[in-house]
Amino acid sequence: MVEETKVLTVTEEGLKKLQDELAYLVNVKRPEITNNIGIARGFGDLSENSEYDEAKNEQAKVESQIAELEETLKNVRVVADVNTDVINIGTKVCVFDMDFDEEIEYTLVGSNEANAMENKISDQSPIGRAIIGAKVGDILTISIPTGQMHIKIISISK
Repeated sequence: MVEETKVLTVTEEGLKKLQDELAYLVNVKRPEITNNIGIARGFGDLSENSEYDEAKNEQAKVESQIAELEETLKNVRVVADVNTDVINIGTKVCVFDMDFDEEIEYTLVGSNEANAMENKISDQSPIGRAIIGAKVGDILTISIPTGQMHIKIISISK
């Protein structure tokens, strides 16, 4: 069975975060773990050495993270030219929540960049899927886990 390669769409900021995380794991975390393994070896019998086992487990975890990030970076598509005529990944959108009588600003991002605390919503979230392709002035009814949400698109920007 052939495994399908998934392309990840990210903003330039998202790409930088992925690259920074990979650099940290390779240049800081990997050498730190190698050093910890060396120290743990000095404690004697490896068959009963919990420090050694823990360091080896951490090494396997970090190597797996590195491999996953490298694979992700091979299959990443960066959204560079953001069209503000319609909502897409990389756009900021100001909406009027008609149920709560308030304006909310979201930034639509790829799934790996989502951060509710920063109002960065994934293109795969219920709201994200519903607003992609919408234009200023559109009124949308969105099914969300708690029921329905009614919004009007106020503005779209970069």
